[in-house]
Amino acid sequence: MKRAILIILAILVADQALKFWVKQNFFLGESVPLFGEGHTWAYLQFVENRGMAFGLEFGGAAGKMALTLFRIAALAGIGWLLWKAAKDKQRPVLGCSLALVFAGALGNIIDSAFYGLIFDASTPYHKAVLFPPEGGYAPFLHGAVVDMFYFPIIHGHLPGWLPVWGGEEFEFFRPVFNIADAAISVGIVMVVVLQRKREPGTKLVYRHAEPAARP
Repeated sequence: MKRAILIILAILVADQALKFWVKQNFFLGESVPLFGEGHTWAYLQFVENRGMAFGLEFGGAAGKMALTLFRIAALAGIGWLLWKAAKDKQRPVLGCSLALVFAGALGNIIDSAFYGLIFDASTPYHKAVLFPPEGGYAPFLHGAVVDMFYFPIIHGHLPGWLPVWGGEEFEFFRPVFNIADAAISVGIVMVVVLQRKREPGTKLVYRHAEPAARP
C-alpha cells in the first residue's frame, strides 16, 4: 500500500504543480514548442476542458455536473479496488496500475471541483489570478480541467480514395491532455495487459518441498 500511496502523491504533486504554473503563466490558447523552436511536433499549449479527458466535451452545465459526480463515484470504486489489490501481495503491479488511475482521476476532479472557486477566468488576453478579490469564475464542481500537452506528430491529408473521409485533413495526435490523463491511460493499459496475461480460472498454487528421502 505504501508504494501505491507514493505513486498517487507523486502524480498529484506533478499534475497540480504543472497546472498551477500553466494557469498563471499562459494566456488561454497560448502555445510554445516543448523542445524549443524548430520542433513542431510537441507543444505546451494551454487549453481548458469542461468535459471529459483529452478535450472531449459533455453536455453543458448539467452535463458538467453529472460528469463530475460520475468521476467522484468512479474514484470511490477505483479506491476500493486499489485497497483490495494492495492486500494481494502476489500482484503488486496491479496495485501500481490502479494507483495511476486513481491519481489521474483525483487530479482532474480537483480541477473540476475547486479551480472555478480559486481562479478567475483565463482568456486569450488575461492570465488567471489565484484567489482573485472578486471571486472565482465558476461554482463548486463546475470548474474546467487544465490541459497542456499537445503532440501533432503527424500532419497531412487522408488519401482521396478513402470513402467519406478521403482528402480530409488528418493530424495525430490531436487531443491536448495533462499528466492526470496520461496516468489514467497508462494505468488502464497496464490493467488490460495484466488481465490478458492471467489465464481465466487459474489460481496461484503453493507447493511445499517434499522432504528428502532417507538413504
